[in-house]
Amino acid sequence: MTRHPNNGTTSADGAPRGFMRRAGIVIRTMWARGTGRFALIVLGAWIFVSLVSLVWTPHSIWQTNGYHVWARPSADHWLGTDGTGADVFSWLMAGSRTNLLIVVLTVLFAAAFGLLLVAMLVSRHVALAHGSVVAIDALISIPTVLIALMLAVPLGASVTVIVLACGFGYGLNLARVARPSAMLAARSMYVESARANGASAPRVFFTHIVPNIMPVLIVQCSLSAGTAVLAEAGLTYLGVGVPSGVPSWGHSLSTSVRFINIYPLTVLWPGLIVTIAVVALNLFGDALREAADPLTNPRLRGADGRRHP
Repeated sequence: MTRHPNNGTTSADGAPRGFMRRAGIVIRTMWARGTGRFALIVLGAWIFVSLVSLVWTPHSIWQTNGYHVWARPSADHWLGTDGTGADVFSWLMAGSRTNLLIVVLTVLFAAAFGLLLVAMLVSRHVALAHGSVVAIDALISIPTVLIALMLAVPLGASVTVIVLACGFGYGLNLARVARPSAMLAARSMYVESARANGASAPRVFFTHIVPNIMPVLIVQCSLSAGTAVLAEAGLTYLGVGVPSGVPSWGHSLSTSVRFINIYPLTVLWPGLIVTIAVVALNLFGDALREAADPLTNPRLRGADGRRHP
């Protein structure tokens, strides 16, 4: 069932103040739930560590010591050292900003590409809409790894390869999942009324159709964010992801996984961080979808300052 996107979103105090009020309600609602609180704490810590790593780490990531390789956790090296004698904790701190950048860029690219495809799917041009369905069904079967391998030939191993490959694949999936809701909204009476009143196609799409697929968009973006973390680790292990010398969680895994039977702790720490980050991103999307939807969050329906029966 579609709902009018402007229902309960007009603020008598002005758009900026109304937006801040609703954002505060959404955050407080997420914090009141255990899964939402966990996700906010983990993501907040991730962002904080990424910012701190720009100016400080316990040891320089380029500082190595051949006499203290694979050292156990100690007061000097909190998580031990790797095969080059570099501090694992410092490397993971520096890698957090690389992974955060990959997640943000991947989600933005996937959302933009996915919305472009959705606009084509609900287009009033029948040939364009039908052709888009066929193209998406054909392209979505291509594995992300294969796309990354093809991009790595002209671009080389880089963050760009990860973002383009993952964003392309996740954008296709977003469009396919969001198509039913978008089609239902595109055929609604208020969309037809807006078109009859002379509203342009972009205005109709962003004003009426996008708000109706926002719950789907939020969930798919959170899944894309979590999968991007895993994809970075996998593509880096294959040699087409983050290049050598750039800190990342996937790099820490790929360089130490060969010695997992001898030095398991060096694999445990990055693996644990990747797992926690993926779980937090997925929980964040679910919590945000429920907290930001007026149908599931009654407090939002009164955010405009008016009394509701």
